[in-house]
Amino acid sequence: MLSSPPVLPTNLANAHPMNDLQCEFQQAAEDVQGLDKRPDNDTLLKLYALYKQGSEGDIRDAQPGFFDFIGTAKHEAWAQLRGVSREEAMRRYIALVHQLLA
Repeated sequence: MLSSPPVLPTNLANAHPMNDLQCEFQQAAEDVQGLDKRPDNDTLLKLYALYKQGSEGDIRDAQPGFFDFIGTAKHEAWAQLRGVSREEAMRRYIALVHQLLA
C-alpha cells in the first residue's frame, strides 16, 4: 500500500519567514527595473549597495583602481553597509523600492 505524501502547513510564512523576505527582495529587484523615471545617482548607489549587502553580505572585494570612479563609488557605498545583516539590508532595499514606486 502506498503512503500518502506529507501534509505541509498552509501558512508557510510562520514556518520560513526568511523565504518570504527573500521572495519579496527578489520581487523588489524585478519591480525596480520597471520604474518610469531613472533615479538620481545617489539613489542608484543606495539601491546597489543595499542589493549587494542583502544578496552577498559584507563586501570582500578589493577597492577598484583610482580612475574607476563608478566602481569606486559603488565599492564605497557597499562598504558603508559593512556589519548590516543581510536581512536588514533586504528590508531597507524593499522599503526604498516601494518608496520609488509610490
